[in-house]
Amino acid sequence: MSVVQVSHLTRDYGGDKGVFDVSFSISKGEVFGFLGPNGAGKTTTIRHLMGFIKARNGICTINGLDCWSQAADIHKNLGYIPGEIAFFDEMNGDEYLTFLQKYRGIKDTCRMKELINQFELNPKGKIKKMSKGMKQKIGIVAAFMHDPDILILDEPTSGLDPLMQNRFIELIQEEKNRGKTILMSSHMFEEVDRTCDRIGIIRRGKLVALDSAEALRERHVKSYTVTLENEKTASDFARDFKGTQNKSDPKKVTVTSKQTLEDIFLNYYSEEKQ
Repeated sequence: MSVVQVSHLTRDYGGDKGVFDVSFSISKGEVFGFLGPNGAGKTTTIRHLMGFIKARNGICTINGLDCWSQAADIHKNLGYIPGEIAFFDEMNGDEYLTFLQKYRGIKDTCRMKELINQFELNPKGKIKKMSKGMKQKIGIVAAFMHDPDILILDEPTSGLDPLMQNRFIELIQEEKNRGKTILMSSHMFEEVDRTCDRIGIIRRGKLVALDSAEALRERHVKSYTVTLENEKTASDFARDFKGTQNKSDPKKVTVTSKQTLEDIFLNYYSEEKQ
């Protein structure tokens, strides 16, 4: 069953800016990676899903509810990390989290405390004086503290150090195992590769790839054929590099290699510039 549904979403800002006939769905318990260069349309799509923008053409639904007209109902069971997090800067971090706790009617603060500990967050002190990484940690706690079934995450590890990025990957894996439905826009290929079931690549507002990471790799296999000086050298080379020795010409060996997710993304990106 599709929890998140985007059907023929189009919003044209002119000058090739916007999104054009974008369609994808995310099933219950699936983590969906949304990749694309800056300005490709990722955040525009996410803003439609959040109900911040009304779709001019096409439909966006979450749990069968219209993302524009029924946004308030959707948000009750949704966690969101925006690409640019805005806080009440005069608040302390703990005051902000307490405000969200009361706003959402959260009675049990155990989840919030677990997340604070997991990300080694000290929420005391003025938010406006906090580092980018500390603000991002508050954003993560705020998005996950009410234990939502659906999460929409726009560059969620921006500003985090490698240790905290790894903690976040562990968190996504835990949430995935608990059956959460997650859309994650990210430039961190490792976190996408380690967490996402399927990946959509958007370029200039159009979805140019939509498949599992493994299927994308299978479609982007590179093969190399080398000629060695004799059959014995070719045989050793084939063994060491997991190649295939040519039966009709045993001095030749073919080696295949799957590209990384980053390589595949850069291939699509380089095509844009040609």
